[in-house]
Order: sequence, then structure tokens, then C-alpha cells
Amino acid sequence: MTQPFIRPRRLRASESIRAMVRETVLTPADFVFPLFVVPGENVKEELSSLPGNYHLSPDMAALEAKAIQDLGIPAVLVFGLPQYKDERGSSAWDPRSPVQQAIARIKDACPGLAVISDVCLCQYTSHGHCGIVNNGRVDNDASLEFIARTALSHAAAGADMVAPSDMMDGRVAAIRRTLDADGYQDVGIMSYAAKYASAYYGPFRDAAQSAPQTGDRCSYQMDPANAREALKEVALDIEEGADIVMVKPALAYLDVIRQVKDSFRQPVAAYSVSGEYAMIKAAAAKGWIDERRIVLETLTSIKRAGADIIITYYAPDAVRWLSL
Repeated sequence: MTQPFIRPRRLRASESIRAMVRETVLTPADFVFPLFVVPGENVKEELSSLPGNYHLSPDMAALEAKAIQDLGIPAVLVFGLPQYKDERGSSAWDPRSPVQQAIARIKDACPGLAVISDVCLCQYTSHGHCGIVNNGRVDNDASLEFIARTALSHAAAGADMVAPSDMMDGRVAAIRRTLDADGYQDVGIMSYAAKYASAYYGPFRDAAQSAPQTGDRCSYQMDPANAREALKEVALDIEEGADIVMVKPALAYLDVIRQVKDSFRQPVAAYSVSGEYAMIKAAAAKGWIDERRIVLETLTSIKRAGADIIITYYAPDAVRWLSL
């Protein structure tokens, strides 16, 4: 008997048929939108390295969050620039700092929107490192108290979830103990579990004014060559109490996202970082690419790799484009 001629193209014949058999579908619920908050009132200043994103004072961040909620995006991730910096980064846990003020104002304006707060010391320290520096080195264990104190201040302001991005060993356990001891058992932890020492962070460091003044972060962020190590880091964070684990960056680490997804039963987030965004923006401005198609293809690849949650500066545009 002659074998039938196999024609996979039958399932690509029209948009309606393609939609019926589409394996990966993006929705607004997949996205988290980052916000950068700064001191002051009525501040909205576009970021030159991240066009379409802004430095926002807490009042303007609340307005932006309401617009994000109205698009059907379920969460924002709040970063902040402080009024002052010192060696310990003490403005990170100051309740008068912009992040804490923005969290409170966003929750007041949008009680149904999930507010996730980035927890790190790099924006707040005079040296720009993610932990306490002693004798020229980042002191892992000395940093844990201050990282946990920062997370606690965010929870007290109303954050639904805290997201430690410092990559200090043991910080998830330290945060979980501190939150639980102070009655914040229901505040979740989204850990930057596999955060690589990446060159893709340049525009973010400009926006957050968080570049280290000396040295680099290779002693605490992960080596881009390593994938097995990422699984170890994720396993440790889950053991310490992480509710969601993150891979950062996303596009150059799709293989890591897939391995994490296949290895653990925890929700997986992926951060499509500033360098990914800026490169697409720059090429689109030159007319070299179709921005809409490139963005939706890129975000689809991140979800297809296994991400349940995608943190992206393109979230508002992606939602609008998905509705076309």
C-alpha cells in the first residue's frame, strides 16, 4: 500500500486554522511591567536608553499603574532611585523612600493590581554593589540583614510580593524568616534565582543609576556559560521558600528557562531585560525591522521556552498589538 503524501501545510492554510492549532498563545495575563520611581511629585521623564519608559514620582507611578491595570496586565515590578545613598544603602528600607511611597499609592489606586518590589541594595549604596562591601569585597552574610530589612519595609508599604535580585547566598531564607516573624506570611517571594552577569543590563543601569563604582558583579551574579549551576541556584531558592523563580535575562537564556521549567514544579518568570528592549527599539527606529512582529515573536519564544510570567518593558505595546 502506498504511503499517503504527508502535508503539514494543511494546518497552515489560513489564519483561522493556524489559530486552532497554535501551541503557544500570548495573553495580557502573561506580562509584568517594570516601573522606575524617583523622589518628588508630578515627575514623568522619559528614559533616553529605554524610550517609552519613564522615571516616575510616586503619584505618577500610581497613574501609570492604573493604566497598566486597565490593559489587563496583572502586575507591576517597582524599582526605585533614592533621595540619598550611603555605604550601607540605608535608604533602601527607609519608609519615606520613593519605592515604599509608590507601593502604598499604587495599592491605594489599584487594590487589585499585584505589586512586586525589586529588593536590592545597588541603587541605594554609594559604591553601587548589591550588598555590603567590607575590605573591598562584597560581604555575603553581612548583606543579608539589610536585604531582609528592605523586603520587610516593602511588605509594610503594601507589596504583594518581593523580588530579591542581589544574588547573595541565603537571601531568600533570610527574607522569608523576617517576613514571617513580622506577620507577613502571605507576602510572596519571586526570586531572581538564575541571574546572570550579563552585558544586556546596560540601559537598566543607566535608568536605575545602579552601575558599580568599582569592579563588577561577576563574583555574585552567574557566569553566562553555566546552565547546570542555574538549576542548583533555583533548587536552593525553592528550598529556602521562593514562590516563583526567575531567569534573567530571557532571550539569550531560553535553554535555561526550558531546563528550569522541566526540572521544577514552581512557576517560572523570565525577565526580558533592558538590552533586549533597547536593541529592538534601535533597529525599529532605523526601519530595519517590523517592531510589532519582532516583539511578539520574541515574547512568544520566551513563553514557548517555558516561562509562565514575562517581565517586559514592551508589556503595554504587546497588549495593544495582540488586540489587532
